Parts: sequence; structure tokens; C-alpha cells
Amino acid sequence: MEKKKNLQISRRLQAVADLVGSGKSLADVGCDHGYIPIYLFLKGQIPRAVAMDVNRGPLLRAREHIRDWGLEKYIETRLSDGLSALKRKEVQSIVIAGMGGPLMEKILTEGEEKAKEAEELILQPQSEIGRFRKFLARNGYRITEETMIKEDGKYYPMMKAVSGKMKYECEAEYVYGKELLREKNPVLKEFLLREEEQAVQILAAIEQSSTESARSRKKEMEKESRVRKEALAYYEM
Repeated sequence: MEKKKNLQISRRLQAVADLVGSGKSLADVGCDHGYIPIYLFLKGQIPRAVAMDVNRGPLLRAREHIRDWGLEKYIETRLSDGLSALKRKEVQSIVIAGMGGPLMEKILTEGEEKAKEAEELILQPQSEIGRFRKFLARNGYRITEETMIKEDGKYYPMMKAVSGKMKYECEAEYVYGKELLREKNPVLKEFLLREEEQAVQILAAIEQSSTESARSRKKEMEKESRVRKEALAYYEM
């Protein structure tokens, strides 16, 4: 099938797709253009998929792309708020990517039974990532694999989680990812160094101000810097 060679997806989507286990049926929540299930099916990595989105526009785009590749028999589209349109035990792998951490928490909370019954969750939160890792730990999930990529100047951490217990040893492991730190991920190190450099510049500017908000911001940034240095210490081990 010639088209197998031609599908190009972003580095972010490629990294998300690479975390999906081979041979597992897939649900892509917030599927947007439907590229992840199309890519994975053409690669021979998944037997079937359900592409779901809460908005009709993205779902129609996904449906068009699926039709363009002639994959209507293998990839179904469904209008769905989170996991609501997914049947229990229908898939083994669930991808939730490219949305804020709090929204992903809501999806996993409201669809907890379905999420827990899946063999794996592939998760790529775009915000409040440390809080999201704590949510997973509190709610009976264990992160087994993490990766991080840089694309167009932005940094994207992502993870695979399964049902289980998880306990981290320090705040840095929650904020930046235990697996990333323990494997000394180079993209994370670059991100940490950049953030620390920017923080030093901002703190220098804040020092010139004596307002209450400036003092509060300074205290907050100093705490963030301590956690970053805690994370950077992993690279010296």
C-alpha cells in the first residue's frame, strides 16, 4: 500500500503514537484530524480504532481523512464528551493528548471505569503537568514510561500510565517526571536550563520592585527554582 510511506505527522504526534502498545485496539480522545489512529493503522501497529471528539468540526475533518485513506472499516468516528461514547472494555489503549491537564483529569474522573479497564493510557497534558502526575498517583494510576520532545520551540512531555500504585520521592519527580529524570532525558535538561536562565532574569527585574505582588512573585519563583535545581541534580548523579 503506497500511502503507508506518505503520511507525515508532527513530531509531537509521532512521539505520542510511539507510546501505543502494538496490537491493541485504540480510542483517540480529542482526535482532531484523526492522524494518530490513521498513522498507527497504516503502520500495522493497531487492528482498529475509535476516533472521538466533543466538537463536530474536528470530527468531520477526522472522518474526511479516514475516508481519504480508505480506512472507514477500521477507524470509526464518534461524537463524544470525553469517554462517554466509548463502550466498556471496547479498547485496550486510550490516547488523550493535546489538552490541558485539568480537562484530562475531568475526562479520566468521569470515565474512570472505562479508563481503568484499558491496558494503557497514553497521555500528553499541555498544562499543569506536575498537578496531573499527582492526580494520577492519587487515583490509582502508575506511570511506566515517559518521553519529551521539542517542536517549533515548544516542549512536550508525554507518558504511558497503567492501573497501579505510584509514589514519588520528591516534588521534582512530580513536576518534571520521575522516568525522565532517572533516564537523564536530554530534552528535559535543556528545558530546565532554559527555565532557570529565564527565571534569573525575571528575578533580577523583580528585585527592583517593592510591591506586595512583586514580593509574592519572588517567593513563588524561588520555590520553583529550588524544585528545578532538585531536578537538575539528577543529571549530576
